[in-house]
Amino acid sequence: MPHDIPLSPTHFVAPLDETPLVAVDKVSIAERKSNLYIDAWRDVRVRPLFYISGAIILLIILVAFAPKLFTHVDPQYCNLDLSNAGLSGAHILGSTFQGCDVYARIIFGAGTSLAVGFIVTVLVSVIGIVVGSIAGFYGRWVDAVLSRVGDIFFTIPYILAAVVLMSLFTNARSVWTISLAIGVFAWPSTARVLRGQILSVKNADYVTSATAVGVSRFKILLRHVLPNSIAPVIVITTIGLAGAIVAESTLSFLGVGLGSTTVSWGNEISNAQSQLRNNPWTLIYPSIALSVTVLAFIMMGEVVRDALDPKARARR
Repeated sequence: MPHDIPLSPTHFVAPLDETPLVAVDKVSIAERKSNLYIDAWRDVRVRPLFYISGAIILLIILVAFAPKLFTHVDPQYCNLDLSNAGLSGAHILGSTFQGCDVYARIIFGAGTSLAVGFIVTVLVSVIGIVVGSIAGFYGRWVDAVLSRVGDIFFTIPYILAAVVLMSLFTNARSVWTISLAIGVFAWPSTARVLRGQILSVKNADYVTSATAVGVSRFKILLRHVLPNSIAPVIVITTIGLAGAIVAESTLSFLGVGLGSTTVSWGNEISNAQSQLRNNPWTLIYPSIALSVTVLAFIMMGEVVRDALDPKARARR
């Protein structure tokens, strides 16, 4: 073997002053934490629509929980001498055909309509999350059975089902009755969306790692799969609350909602339809209150949906 051939390759190192050291792989401890919900919050807090819809929702909630802060007039007190009276200092939105104060009934009606919306939303979310998560995560015959049950409920329009149920309970119409009548048939959409999301998440690497270290399947569902699949449900819940308020108003307008003595926006619209020619404002004012409330929740749902969608954030 020739002696001029090196036994090992020669390494050439450039002078230090020509190649200053740079911390390429250094981990920045001060770097901001980031996950889906933190990124969503950073996105929504710079959007004016979030503050506009949030302010309207907060105002409506305040009106619903503390109506006496906005009026001291009894919504049940009616004076036939003021039948269809116009705007005045004592009645800033006029009076109904029975002589009741329109403004007071709109203020107190907010609590009833919002209560139905919240109860229906909670009921739909609980049933939808339980059914959707179990069906999507466990699969096989459990998924088949629960999916078919959901399909049966999905084929029944919940408004039509609520009309039938409320017609049966004519002597027991209350906020809870109408909420149950709507919520029991309105959960399949939530369950379907969550099931599809869980099917795409349950095979992720972190789920496999948790299974490998011996974590029980139920704990994996609660700690790993469900938190990473719940984002679409939040959006559906926000928009669904607006739908529940509209459903209550629709049932009351059709005469199968809350009792006629209950003050709600749906009842106000229903009672005012006969006076559309003589005093249209008794119908317009509660309709505006209902429309603004529904629009606020829909706008909030749109903002949350865009914030929780990384692709939507990238497009902006």
